[in-house]
Amino acid sequence: MKYQLSEWAIRKPIPTIVIFLALTVAGLFSFLKLPINANPVINFPVVTVTVTQNGSSPSELENAVTQPIERAVSGLPGIRHINSTITDGVSITIIEFDIKIDPNVATNDIREQITQIRSELPQSIDEPLISRIDVEGSAILNYAVQSKDKNLTDLSWFVDDKLSKKLLMVPGVQKITRLGGTNKEILIEPDPIKMAALKISVADINQLLLQNNVNIPGGKMVVAGQDHTIRILGAKNEIDYLHQLKLPLANDNWIKLGDIATIRDSHKETITIARLNNETVVGFAVFRAKGSSDTEVEKGVVRALQMTGEEYPDVNIKLVSSNVKYTVASYNATMQTLIEGAILTVIVVFFFLKSWRATLIAAIALPLSILPAFFILHLFGYTLNSITLLALTLVIGILVDDAIVEIENIEKYIERGERPYIAAIKASDAIGFAIVAITITIVAVFLPVSFIGGFIGKYFVPFGITVSAAVLSSLLVARLVTPLMSAYLLQPKKHPKTDKTETPKWIKKYLAILEKTLKFRKTASLLAIVFLLGSLALVALLPSGFMPKADISITTIEVEAPPGTQAAQSDETLQKIIKKLQGRPEIIDIFSVAGVDGSSGEISQNRSNIIINLVPTGERDWSQKEFEQSLIPILNEIPDIRYNFGNSSGSRDISIVLASENPEILSQTIEQLRQEMMQLEGLKNIKLLQPLPRREIIITPNIDTAARAGVTTDAIGSVIRTATIGEINSRVAKFNLPDRQVPIRVLLSKEDRDNLTVLNDLYVNSISGVNVPVKSVANISFASGPDKIERIARQRKASIDADLNGIAVGTAFIQISELPTMKKLPPEVKRVEYGEVEYMNEMFDRFTTTITLSIMMVLAILIILFKDFLQPMTILIALPFAIGGAIIALLIYGAAIDLPVIIGILMLMGIVSKNSILLVEFILEKSRMGMPRNEAIIQAGRERVRPIIMTTIAMIAGMIPLVITSGADASFRAPMAISVIGGLLSSTLLSLLFVPVIYSYMDDFKNFITPYLKKLTSVTKDDLDYH
Repeated sequence: MKYQLSEWAIRKPIPTIVIFLALTVAGLFSFLKLPINANPVINFPVVTVTVTQNGSSPSELENAVTQPIERAVSGLPGIRHINSTITDGVSITIIEFDIKIDPNVATNDIREQITQIRSELPQSIDEPLISRIDVEGSAILNYAVQSKDKNLTDLSWFVDDKLSKKLLMVPGVQKITRLGGTNKEILIEPDPIKMAALKISVADINQLLLQNNVNIPGGKMVVAGQDHTIRILGAKNEIDYLHQLKLPLANDNWIKLGDIATIRDSHKETITIARLNNETVVGFAVFRAKGSSDTEVEKGVVRALQMTGEEYPDVNIKLVSSNVKYTVASYNATMQTLIEGAILTVIVVFFFLKSWRATLIAAIALPLSILPAFFILHLFGYTLNSITLLALTLVIGILVDDAIVEIENIEKYIERGERPYIAAIKASDAIGFAIVAITITIVAVFLPVSFIGGFIGKYFVPFGITVSAAVLSSLLVARLVTPLMSAYLLQPKKHPKTDKTETPKWIKKYLAILEKTLKFRKTASLLAIVFLLGSLALVALLPSGFMPKADISITTIEVEAPPGTQAAQSDETLQKIIKKLQGRPEIIDIFSVAGVDGSSGEISQNRSNIIINLVPTGERDWSQKEFEQSLIPILNEIPDIRYNFGNSSGSRDISIVLASENPEILSQTIEQLRQEMMQLEGLKNIKLLQPLPRREIIITPNIDTAARAGVTTDAIGSVIRTATIGEINSRVAKFNLPDRQVPIRVLLSKEDRDNLTVLNDLYVNSISGVNVPVKSVANISFASGPDKIERIARQRKASIDADLNGIAVGTAFIQISELPTMKKLPPEVKRVEYGEVEYMNEMFDRFTTTITLSIMMVLAILIILFKDFLQPMTILIALPFAIGGAIIALLIYGAAIDLPVIIGILMLMGIVSKNSILLVEFILEKSRMGMPRNEAIIQAGRERVRPIIMTTIAMIAGMIPLVITSGADASFRAPMAISVIGGLLSSTLLSLLFVPVIYSYMDDFKNFITPYLKKLTSVTKDDLDYH
């Protein structure tokens, strides 16, 4: 088969130059436009249903609200998980769909289902809020705000108003969440003794404010022929006005509000406290929208904050932690590695070819192959992230492979006396088939990746597209640019080589070994099988996992105190921890928040976060993991807390989830499992995530007495709620300020609202209009109940989280699965695969499918190209040798089989067949010319061993920086490179010897079976030669 493309490029260079100038410009433009993110953009279709019912306990909400919602949505197609979290007054149900479902369609389907069951839900609930999660992961930036001139309340409003408005205008910013601080309020604290004497309820006072301190429309009228709107202005912006409000009493009497209540300009009760290095601050977190760029969002935020700092010089805004720093560091490290790999590759080329002109041609092939790949990435809407950049880094050696083979072959023709122009035409034509076959094989490996789908497919597909784009670009370079430049830049040899020119010693040694291998085929085959089986047996020694843990120089500690703990108490606990950490050389800043958003969206005062900003990896002796391990003894000294370390994804290393409809059996089972897991040496910091009991005050209305008095349960609840925590914002009057409305909150003083006698003596409104004390219509008692209920798969959920202690995720899950409790779970209890274990199992399942499809695709391509069914099998024999080498390399390095390694092995499948193609293609060509088989094999070894060794060393050289460099993302890059290097070494060394052996066996088999096949057909050689 002849390929005239190279000759066309040599004879007509202008079109080729124009084409690649255009591709280069497009690639550069695309590179500058591509967003930079940590990971590929994965658009999870996740919808939340939030229902609020003030005063309801978690158990009540579970039965009345959560379970009906779960039943309603469970029948929708494509649902992956249904999770619910219920706390006081709030139920949140999270519905996670398969990745292929359109998020907008999912949201509309959920909304329709909730509308259909709205009549079944309690009428007293707020309208269900259905929303799609549009925030991309956790906060990318955390800041602390301080000011000498502003108090905590004013500083909090500054963050909520001035800062948030500016930052939300930055493209890509989805949400700003304030951390710590408090809100301004007008507090009205009635005297319970005076209220009792006058038989006034707190509901009466709140209603007085709602009816009087309000502006309402009054219609319109025509005056002098023109329309005038009518407004009734009752709202005032002076506290003195509130003192003068008159509260009606019996017998047409009244009393001023100021006579029975203390009215003051204050702030909402502090339920969250933020500190930076133990100094009180107001913090805020920045979340980016899906599809936006980490770096562009950060640049926009920094610009907005600089402008704010200039406008408000009294305010100091300090960056506490930044996930973007890790993203940028990872990007810079990858780009540096890419450049280093390219330099090493070029050095290898120069070492073998000993010609600066040939080296220059190979070096030019690199950018010309990479830049068009950026254009393709931009076209597909991808970003520069850990996956796409790693793909480019890994293919550095491959991109120059085609050029090396092309140049090396042209050099051979020049050495034999051909002029470079003629040599380029002849050599390109001679090697063209092999180069095309190699490239198409690599692309064929990644073609099935596009069909695997799922979460894992979101990682594989960008990798495959990037590799394919770069490799196809390198094919164009090898067939057009390399021959063109060789024809015009290379120089003729003054002393051409002849047949008598001595073969290099190292090639002679290889040929001698090859001859012995062919002579003792059975022994060689046995040795190959032993190597293969032995290396595959080593798989059992390799741990498995999903994603390697990265050192992002940020340690997050999540601390949980017993239910009922106030924010001030949580803050005291955090201060004890922080004081023990201050002064450590690894730490830059410590940011803490006592009272954080729980899973229900409400502030949980007993839950806290500590964010420790570490110095960069190169400036500390300990890794982030080692640093966290050193904190465990300190945290264990603090009594009555649960704690865990969050990772970059916000989850623990290990999470075992059990579900059951029977809470008691579930609680017993999970506790048994916890005790058994405590005995495993590979786990530490094992925490049982089960709702803790909390004390409750139960007010039980006396049905008969309350009915006779005309008192409803709702009225009792309204009075107690208003007296102890105040009414919700939608049911309180507002105090008008120029820039906002401030709630006017009616509630008892702290001393009174913590007094049970006072609660008993409060008056409650009745239907008859005569107020009666609570104690006359209800009884108060104590009880306990869960502070939170979690559900999964429409059942109660309990889970155990743990950190790894020197073992991989897969190994840990295997050990846990072998525990007695897990082997014999009660019939009512089931294990739910969720989180990392689910993704890991999906990865291995889909990888098996992908490998099978890729092998079939490669085989089909080779059969078509070689027009032969047997010899493509010979080419594929390099695959198991490569996997065996990868396994041995991973075992020596100490890496686990995880996502980057899987990608590396997939990469190997595409590139290791290169050596076999170069050998087999040459043997077949010489055999067609009538050369004896063994002589053709030896000749193929002599002619192709140098390009095979050159390309292999070039690829390995391109990947060495991935292994030896440290810093951001090193834990992701190194295992992948190790697997590829190990596979390349083993497949190259073994394929140079055993592929010829397999070829000889296949040729024998072909000669044996051909006579029998001829008997099955009437087609003759004359038929085949007919035109």
